[in-house]
Amino acid sequence: MEEAGAAVATAGEAELNWSRLSLSPETLESELEARGDERRGSREALLRLLLPHNRLVSLPRALGSGFQHLQLLDVSGNALTTLGPELLALHGLRTLLAKNNRLGGPSALPKGLAQSPLCRSLQVLNLSGNSFQEMPASLLELRALQTLSMGGNQLQSIPAEIENLRSLECLYLGGNFIKEIPPELANLPSLTYLVLCDNKIQSVPPQLSQLHSLRSLSLHNNLLTYLPREILNLIHLEELSLRGNPLVVRFVRDLTYDPPTLLELAARTIKIRNISYTPYDLPGNLLRYLGLASNCPNPKCGGVYFDCCVRQIKFVDFCGKYRLPLMHYLCSPECSSPCSSASHSSTSQSESDSEDEASVAAHRMQKVLLG
Repeated sequence: MEEAGAAVATAGEAELNWSRLSLSPETLESELEARGDERRGSREALLRLLLPHNRLVSLPRALGSGFQHLQLLDVSGNALTTLGPELLALHGLRTLLAKNNRLGGPSALPKGLAQSPLCRSLQVLNLSGNSFQEMPASLLELRALQTLSMGGNQLQSIPAEIENLRSLECLYLGGNFIKEIPPELANLPSLTYLVLCDNKIQSVPPQLSQLHSLRSLSLHNNLLTYLPREILNLIHLEELSLRGNPLVVRFVRDLTYDPPTLLELAARTIKIRNISYTPYDLPGNLLRYLGLASNCPNPKCGGVYFDCCVRQIKFVDFCGKYRLPLMHYLCSPECSSPCSSASHSSTSQSESDSEDEASVAAHRMQKVLLG
């Protein structure tokens, strides 16, 4: 058996590497049972079990006994359609690699996963290269998860419940069919690497600016035509990949505006003139509405808006080389915005202000990949 696979033991720990064995799944099962029996009578704990490319169609039953100290399990490149209940017996498992299998059905993950000790121990989960059309609900309860890879599946969307994974640092969802980025993604305080390349995403929600730990954002090969200006608030962002998107190549001055309601006009007046009020002066719904005011980004304006605003696309320079279209929200068409198209002078001012604004973020962006 030692010729077919390598069993490596180091300093009280052990790794069993049985990759690409020329054994039938039945024989492999028997060998694992024998190794499990050996471990039960040994003080040496097996921490890493590598079983990739072994034509497995199900998890070996032997995992349910004799491997209770396992920290890493690699079953990539097999023919698994489900990860069975044997997985739940691995109470201390930290890393599960199950990429390039046939997982994706409603029973792909074992029942009771969200209530098992794995919910507290599993930190790395790689399910890339499978057939998932949606993220399993039980997966979204793995609160200790730090890295989740589901690239190369058939995902149609990112569920709002992704915000449950509060420990997540790396999220890889490239190569799917995702059309939208849910704003709830911004509620992941530790997210450092976000890969959403090779999807069908058309816009980026401004809420992503709340990802203050984000260092790398991969959005190449999508359907983006602009970015929200709030992306400049990602103060730790070092790499932004945008190549392969239909980003507009000319300055777009497309004003879309519906007149504000009387409610909004009154609320704007209260905010702009700093009219004081207390919770006893107004009904609760009006107090909440007044709390939704957004400041006009034009520093020369000083206005506010609520539901009604003007959408413009404004170009800013990144690193002195690339001009990116960022979505800009103004309080009214009459606002003397730096990016207003009212005159040539204002257009020139737009370019100057754009460069000033971008210079603040230029040192933050080490790489802006467009081509």
